[in-house]
Amino acid sequence: MKSISSTIGFLKRNLEATAASEGMDWLGIQVGKIKADKGSMKLFLSFSQASRHFTKNPLNLSNQDLQEAGEIRTGFSPKNWTSLQTARVLLVLEALSEDSEKWLGDIEKLFESADIHEQEALYAALPIYPFQEKFVKRAAEGLRSNMTSVFDAIALNNPYPSDYLAEQAWNQMVLKAIFMQRPLYPIIGIDQRLNSNLAKTLVDYVHERWSANRNVIPELWRFVTPFVDDEIVGLLKKVWENGDTLEKSAVGLTCYHSENPAAKGLLDKYPEIRNKIEKGEIGWEQIGKDYEAKN
Repeated sequence: MKSISSTIGFLKRNLEATAASEGMDWLGIQVGKIKADKGSMKLFLSFSQASRHFTKNPLNLSNQDLQEAGEIRTGFSPKNWTSLQTARVLLVLEALSEDSEKWLGDIEKLFESADIHEQEALYAALPIYPFQEKFVKRAAEGLRSNMTSVFDAIALNNPYPSDYLAEQAWNQMVLKAIFMQRPLYPIIGIDQRLNSNLAKTLVDYVHERWSANRNVIPELWRFVTPFVDDEIVGLLKKVWENGDTLEKSAVGLTCYHSENPAAKGLLDKYPEIRNKIEKGEIGWEQIGKDYEAKN
């Protein structure tokens, strides 16, 4: 990860492109007050008052900006950040001083007192904070939230969970995303964090859903791909026989990438889907987006 000063420069440059000059002037004054303040009150006040000076309009980052964000931290993508969110994150980063314990304590207090929108900003910025390992418990706490936007700020388009959550916490995050009907393709690091425990749990989940005559989100099949056994082959076969086009595309991807001969044999019966996969016309992101549009 690049230095905090580089991160601040990147965020400030992109904020200036969308925010009013009066807002940027206010931000500069607040940063000066925060740095001069031996306590924490200036940070807390400015963090709360930022909504008076910045809007919830998106940053409108270019592809080049997003590439630069990925260079700051692999997987970091503030493509959905707003001006207000960015201003708040800048205040937090600018408050960093040599007294790291004080800064960490201040951030924890902000997390504890923040409203929904403030929590969104704080959690989405997890991948660019210093002392990354200090925020593992905080990330896990945020994922227990019943507020969809707060959960999304951590789970989606955020590399922090993949890099730092233990397997159990990671699995719980994925399961909750499925229960909440959240899109799965924006979860960063999926293929690196696939594991047999999660696959077994999802197989049980499929049985439960089907017993209740309910479908499962097509993206679910991505998580069982390396662990296809006879039982999973039986499930895939049922989707081939009874699923809609989108569901068949999903299990087609699972069969295509699986090492199980029986799974590959199932795909051989559907050459049109195999051809689309090989041409790149079927992929997990597209399946996820199509499912969102459909529902």
